[in-house]
Amino acid sequence: MRLTDFEALTFDCYGTLIDWESGMVEGLKPLTTKVSRELTRDAILEAHARHESSQQLYTPAKRYQDLLPIVYKRLAEEWGIAVTHEECVEYGRSVQNWPAFADSAGALQYLKRHYKLVILSNVDNDSFRHSNKKLGVEFDAIYTAEDVGSYKPNPRNFDYLLEKLDSLGVKRNKILHTAESMFHDHKPANDYKLASCWIYRRHAQKGFGATMNPGQLPHVDFRFDSMADLVKAHQEQLSKG
Repeated sequence: MRLTDFEALTFDCYGTLIDWESGMVEGLKPLTTKVSRELTRDAILEAHARHESSQQLYTPAKRYQDLLPIVYKRLAEEWGIAVTHEECVEYGRSVQNWPAFADSAGALQYLKRHYKLVILSNVDNDSFRHSNKKLGVEFDAIYTAEDVGSYKPNPRNFDYLLEKLDSLGVKRNKILHTAESMFHDHKPANDYKLASCWIYRRHAQKGFGATMNPGQLPHVDFRFDSMADLVKAHQEQLSKG
C-alpha cells in the first residue's frame, strides 16, 4: 500500500490539524487557576475528555460550541469551583482561538495538488469556519457533527462520510482517513475497513490526552509524527515513481 494509491484524504481536524490541546488548556485557564490543588496538563486534558465524551453521548445533536459550556460546568463542579453561565459560554466560543499546528497549512496546500481534501470533524460549522481560516486551504467537502447530528466515534458519522463521498465519485478503497485520535477515528475506520493514516501528534507524550483511551489499539496503515512527515513521505514516493 502506497500513499499515492488514494484519491481523497479525509481529515479529523482537532488534534490533527488544529492544536486543540493547547487551545483547551489556554481556554480553561480562568477555571484551572482557581483550583487549589496542582493539575498537570494531562490531568486537565483527561478530565476534559471524560466529560466531553459523556456529554456527546447524552446530547449528540447539540452544537459543539454549545456542548463545551456544559463540559466547562462539569469540570468546575469536579474541581469545586463556582462559575457563572457567562464563563461557561465564553469557553464554548474559545474554539475559534485554538491555533493550527505550524505545519498544517503548508502540508494541506501541498496535498491539495494531489488529493481531494475532506473534513470529518466533531465540531459545528461556525467554529470550523474560524479554524479553516488558519488552515489556508479550500476543502473539497466539510462534514461536521452539526451536519450529521452525532459525534464520532458514532458509526452515523462514517456512514454519512461514505455516502457523501460516493456522490462525489470517491469509492471507499480510494479514501485514506487521516487523524490523530485512536478513539474517535482509527477505531471506527477499522470497523469500516477504511485505510488509515495516524498523525501521531502526541508521540513524545504518554497517554491519550484530550481523547478517550480506545482500549485495544486499532490497526493503522501509515504512521507519521506530523503533517510535514506525511508530505515528505508522499514526495519520496512520487520521486520513486
